[in-house]
Amino acid sequence: MQVFTTPTEMRAWTRARRADGRRVGVVPTMGALHRGHLALVDAAFERADDVVVTIFVNPLQFNQSADFDSYPRPIDDDLARCEAAGVTAVYAPTASTMYPSGYQTHVEPGDLADRLEGPMRPGHFRGVTTVVTKLFGATDPDVAMFGRKDFQQLAIIRRMVADLDLGIEIVGVPIVREHDGLALSSRNVRLTDDDRAAAVVLSRALGAARDAYLDGETDPAVIVDVAARMIDAEPRARTEYVELVDGTTLAPVDRADDDAVVLTAAWFGDVRLIDNVALG
Repeated sequence: MQVFTTPTEMRAWTRARRADGRRVGVVPTMGALHRGHLALVDAAFERADDVVVTIFVNPLQFNQSADFDSYPRPIDDDLARCEAAGVTAVYAPTASTMYPSGYQTHVEPGDLADRLEGPMRPGHFRGVTTVVTKLFGATDPDVAMFGRKDFQQLAIIRRMVADLDLGIEIVGVPIVREHDGLALSSRNVRLTDDDRAAAVVLSRALGAARDAYLDGETDPAVIVDVAARMIDAEPRARTEYVELVDGTTLAPVDRADDDAVVLTAAWFGDVRLIDNVALG
C-alpha cells in the first residue's frame, strides 16, 4: 500500500494505473475508520481494480473549532486498517496542502443544502463540496463511494458531480449498524454508556416509520409523527428534526412513496447523531 500526501503524486499514480487499463475507486473519509468505512472499501473493490482511501479532517466543514479540535485522528491505526483491508493507496494531505496561504475558491452546494442539516450547520456543505471536489481532482477516480448514513451529503455530491460534468460514478453504500441497530459513526465513541443505550431509539423510530408505510400509510405527517413520538419519548434524546423527503431532491412530498426517505437528527448528551431510512 502506498501513501501519498500531495495532489501531484496522487494524480500521477492514478493516471498511471488508469493508463494500464485499471479502474480506480476512491473512498473519501476523515479518518477514525470503523467497519462502516471498511464496508465502503469492500463496495469499491466490487467496482474497481484499485481503491484509494482519502484521510483528511476538513476544517471547512466544522461549525465549531472545539468539534474540529476534538475530532479523533488515529492515523497509524487508520493506515493499518487500510492495509489489512487491501487498500491500494491512501491519500492523506495536510491542511496546508489542501488550503495553502491565499486559498480563495469554494464550491457552492445550491439549495439542496438549505434544509435538514443545512440550517443546523451553516457552511458545512460548502466545506464538503469544496473538499470533495479537491479530493476528486487529486485522486482522479472512476467511481467514488459514500455512505447512505450521510444521506443529504450523498444527494448533494450526486448533484454536484452531475452539474459540473465530473464524469465520476457516485455509489451510495447501505448504512452499517451495530447489533442493536445504532448506525456506525466515529462520534459514537464519545457517547456515555447511558446515552449509547438511549441512542438506539433513532433506528427503532425510523424502522417504525417505515413499517407504517409498508402497512399502507402514505401521509407524510403521520409517518413522521410515528418516528418523532418514539424519539421524543426517550428522555435522553433532544430531537432536532424528523422529516420525510424525496430521495433525490430532498424536497418535502405530499404523498410517501418508495423513493421517499425519513431523516432525523438528535442530541444525546453533547453528541449529535443522524440517521435515516428509505421507505422503499
